[in-house]
Amino acid sequence: MGTATAYGPGFDAGGGMSSGDGRFAPDDFYADEGAPEGPGAGFDSETWEEWNPTEESIAPVRGRHRVAKQRGGTMARSGAVLGVGVIAAVGAGGMASAKDRPALPISMPDLGHVADQVKASLPAAKDLPGIGSWASDDGGGSQTAAAPLSQAGLTNEDEQRGTTDAGEALRARILQQAENQQNAADEDSRTAAAQAAAKAAADKAADQAAEAAAKRKAKAEAAAAAKRAAEQRAKEAAEKKAAAERQARLAAAYTLPVGSYTLTASFGQAGDIWSADHTGQDFAAPTGTPVKAVHGGTITQAGWAGSYGYRIVLTLDDGTELWFCHLSSMVVTSGKVSTGDVIARVGATGNVTGPHLHLEVRPGGGSPIDPMPWLRQHGMTP
Repeated sequence: MGTATAYGPGFDAGGGMSSGDGRFAPDDFYADEGAPEGPGAGFDSETWEEWNPTEESIAPVRGRHRVAKQRGGTMARSGAVLGVGVIAAVGAGGMASAKDRPALPISMPDLGHVADQVKASLPAAKDLPGIGSWASDDGGGSQTAAAPLSQAGLTNEDEQRGTTDAGEALRARILQQAENQQNAADEDSRTAAAQAAAKAAADKAADQAAEAAAKRKAKAEAAAAAKRAAEQRAKEAAEKKAAAERQARLAAAYTLPVGSYTLTASFGQAGDIWSADHTGQDFAAPTGTPVKAVHGGTITQAGWAGSYGYRIVLTLDDGTELWFCHLSSMVVTSGKVSTGDVIARVGATGNVTGPHLHLEVRPGGGSPIDPMPWLRQHGMTP
């Protein structure tokens, strides 16, 4: 019987595999054709690195921890090595020559029960030095808490939001930046729209104010024009009334020189009996017809005046002289007289052809003017 060692039942410390009774299995049972004979002969001719059972379990951890699974028995690995050796032999002979030759027979014993025995005899992975801390009790892979592949690019704000992935943080920042830009654009649009609306409202209000001001101005101008027109009409009416009142007063203050008469020779008329054009207005009336003072004044002259016959000069307060000529007699020859006072009588003295009153008007005592307009101006209508 073989002795049980740390390598499991059926293994001797000498390095060979023994059967159940402690004997080594024949080396040619697993040997290849042309391989060296004897136990371990094939292993002495090659150099092997020491196998570290924790070599694969300490690979860089990325994402989740990997747990090393238990390896199969050495015989299973020998089968894999045998297959690789056959492929290498075929390659050494050349693909061309191998194609023309019959396939190489390969026979493999059924080592399933041996591998199961070896696997059952090996210690658990958690009991191996350097591996136990990485392996779980059930031998299966265990998941750890998700961790970011990199902490680069994470900010305090990302950590506060619970973001632990740099890519997700970058995506969140890009989305936030895009949202901020969109919000800024929307705010600019709203601000521009509000400014445009405010400007439109201000322009509309200004237009309405200008229109209202124009209407008020037009209304004020119309009212002012109406007021001016009313004032003008009132002024004209007042002037007309004043003129009428003045005419009435003048009519009361002035009177015609004779009550019954006939107008004969007028001012400026030519004639044979006077040396120049006629200088006054003739009122034909019977001899002895009363001659009245046209307006109140002072008699400054009275007497014979040559071709004028008997003449009375009545000087008014404004300096105008009224000449009454060809009188038959003089009633008042000096002093103040009033309108309508009888101052003389009609006659035919001087250079005349018949009885009449010759009336002259001399403003300021100067040259004579037409008596008819002057009489009408003072309310008389001869």
